[in-house]
Formats: sequence, C-alpha cells, structure tokens
Amino acid sequence: MTCKWYDICPLRRLEKDGEINDRWKGEYCESEKNWENCKRYQMEERGEFHPDSMMPDGTIKKLKKS
Repeated sequence: MTCKWYDICPLRRLEKDGEINDRWKGEYCESEKNWENCKRYQMEERGEFHPDSMMPDGTIKKLKKS
C-alpha cells in the first residue's frame, strides 16, 4: 500500500528537482506499512504544520535551490 498523501506530497517535487533521491520513496512512501512511521504522514494526520523540506524521518533537509 502507498501512503494516501503520496501524490500531493512535496517530496515528489524535491525528487523531480534533484534535491533528494528516491530512497525515501522506497523506504517510506511506497512501502507496505512503513509509511505509517513517516513523521510527515503523522503530522499531516494531526493537522500539524510541517515544512516541505521535512524528510519522513523528521529531519529537515537544507535545500540547494530557493
């Protein structure tokens, strides 16, 4: 099962822009159940703000592009 937020997640844009590799997608977003451990998913479900540059493990990625 894929995360329900997959299609609108900002991480897809960051992958496309070359800011991050697709390891996150395989490890979290498209995994059988690990997407439930994604900090972005958890915060979205609670309606809490999280920056677009927040990775699934909760770290904040410093972006090269503005």
